[in-house]
Amino acid sequence: MRFTKMHGIGNDYVYVNGFAETVADPVGVAKRVSDRHFGVGSDGLILILPSHRADVRMRMFNADGSESEMCGNGVRCLAKYAFDRGLAKNNPMRVETGRGVLTLALDVVEGKVRQVTVDMGEPILALPEIPVDASQVQKGSRPNEYRLPVGDQILEATFVSVGNPHATIYDRDVRAVPLERLGPMVENHKSFPRRINAHWVQVHSPGEVTMRTWERGSGITMACGTGSCAVCVSGVLTGRTARRLLAHLPGGDLRLEWRESDNHVYMTGPATEVFSGEWEE
Repeated sequence: MRFTKMHGIGNDYVYVNGFAETVADPVGVAKRVSDRHFGVGSDGLILILPSHRADVRMRMFNADGSESEMCGNGVRCLAKYAFDRGLAKNNPMRVETGRGVLTLALDVVEGKVRQVTVDMGEPILALPEIPVDASQVQKGSRPNEYRLPVGDQILEATFVSVGNPHATIYDRDVRAVPLERLGPMVENHKSFPRRINAHWVQVHSPGEVTMRTWERGSGITMACGTGSCAVCVSGVLTGRTARRLLAHLPGGDLRLEWRESDNHVYMTGPATEVFSGEWEE
């Protein structure tokens, strides 16, 4: 199986060109290639496939083999792969995902994609549609925040879906958050029938935050594109931040905007190719 390793600000995936390769067991392959000691090493597996609805289709599998609806960093890299290799040459490019068909504007330099702006569509805010079991949470101290009992403490979280579910939790110092302990507890909380991605956020100003992420099915990651979009929306909903936001993640920065004109969330960030190789089993 030929593959290419790519990353969006450190959120890395193994990409397989489904126009030329067939992956019969993507769940098993995702688990094996993602292992950072015995595999290629990644946050998951992304298949680049033909589409009848768009220029190209993305299927994304987490490191534990579970399939996710969307991946913001992953879809930017998929667009770079497809454009750079001639699988799709439209700009903007349309990509079919589990979230629906998304439109991506490509910043092309000397024939290669360097940066991508993704129209993530409208955020989903209704608890049943995220999904969150409303009977398991209570309203918190701010609008759109909910009290979430986790272990021996009560966290206050805002819930947003941008095709996949997210919980945003604000903290004065995200570096001090015990992510290894709290992350899996939030991800697998009984309030979330499909588990959830959890983000701890420190606000520096209305236009700037730092965030750390525990991703559903992958654990601690260097970045989460859909998560940063959810953080942008959460900041507006709770009155903490503006509609335009610079998010600092461990792997780099993303620029977000929740536009009033169309209610869509836009994410801009780089896409980087690392290396290609062959996987044998």
